[in-house]
This record gives sequence, C-alpha cells and structure tokens, in this order.
Amino acid sequence: MFSLYSKAWNGAMPGYRLIIGDKNKSSWSLRAWLLLRHFDLPFEEVLIARDQPDTTDRIREFSPAGRVPILLRGTETIWDSLAIMEYLAERHPALSIWPADAAMRAQARVLAAEMHAGFAAMREELSFDCQPGRRQPELSMTGRSDVGRIADIWRRARLHNEDRGDFLFGAFSAADAMYAPVAVRFDRYGVALDDICQTYVAALLQLPAMQAWLADAGAETADSG
Repeated sequence: MFSLYSKAWNGAMPGYRLIIGDKNKSSWSLRAWLLLRHFDLPFEEVLIARDQPDTTDRIREFSPAGRVPILLRGTETIWDSLAIMEYLAERHPALSIWPADAAMRAQARVLAAEMHAGFAAMREELSFDCQPGRRQPELSMTGRSDVGRIADIWRRARLHNEDRGDFLFGAFSAADAMYAPVAVRFDRYGVALDDICQTYVAALLQLPAMQAWLADAGAETADSG
C-alpha cells in the first residue's frame, strides 16, 4: 500500500518530502516526523505500509538503504533520523532544534547519539506500538538495564534543566524527538517510572504534534481491523 499526504502550514508550499512507515509501528519515522511537525516545517508525507511484498522495493525507490525515514529535498536524500535532524538544524538555524548554548547542545547531541546507537534490548522486548494497554513482557536483565539507563538520562537532564521548561534541555529539541518513541513505549506498556520521568513522558505525549501522530496511528489500526 502506498499513501501520499500533503501537509503545508502557514500557507507555505512543502519544501520537503518525508518517506515514513506505518505510524503505529515505525518508531524511527516518528522521530523525524515529530521534529518537522513540531517546528512547523512544511513537508509532503509519503507513507509506505510495512510488511507488504513490495515494501522494500517501494522504499528503495527513494533510497538504496531500504529503510525509513527518508528526507528528500530537490536532489538531496537523507535516510537516517539523526542525520535528518542535523540537516534540518543546519538549514533552519533560527529554530531551536538543538539548544543554543554550546555546552547544552553538546550534551543534547550525546544523549541523542546514545539513543540512536543503543538500548537494543529494550527496543526489541518493548516493540513499538502506539495502541494503549499493551501487556508488559518480562524484561531481560539487559532490557531492565536499558530502561534504568534511560530513566537516569531523563532524570538527570530534567533536574538540571527543570527551570527552563518541560523537556530534557528546557524547550523541546531534537534530543526529545529521539526519545519520543521510548515515551510511547513506556506509556503503552505501563513501565513503572518515578515522578520526574513520568512527568516528562506526559509532556511528550501532550505535544500537539505527538497527539496528531497518535491519532493517525489509531486510525491505521481501525482501518486494518
């Protein structure tokens, strides 16, 4: 299945095309989509359904890597979530995609990179699914360690920046976009968190852009049912 959505805010024509997978299941797609939507950057959304016989071939029409998300602009193709964020930050320096302070920006990039490269056990054992009421499986020792490390990252960042806003470095940034799918996982599986982390999860889930993604994910599930 191939779906095309055109979204343009503030009356601007879309300058970007974002290739994504199903919203209910594609956590990496959420990261790039959320950043674009939150910062009100016009883009055309191309959704390619997962687990179809032609899924990989359709994705490879846009990138030989065969994975989503993929950001297109003119002849440029960027096919990695973190690279997409860096590209958008460079093209839109007036936006607070990364913190303005150099030290905070470095820390935000460190945390984003740790999410990008790590927590494989947690991601495997708590598979991404936007629908509420998921039954939490028994986590392995490594999975529990991943959850503990993520909670520690959130707690430390929030305690250090609690006077600046509701997110890891105060205002919403690319670092928060990287952890947004984890917030969905922890909420949907009912992972026990301390009050600081639970408040952070709630702030992410209440973002208008996140609410829009979750609504679309729910519609996908209803349609498939």
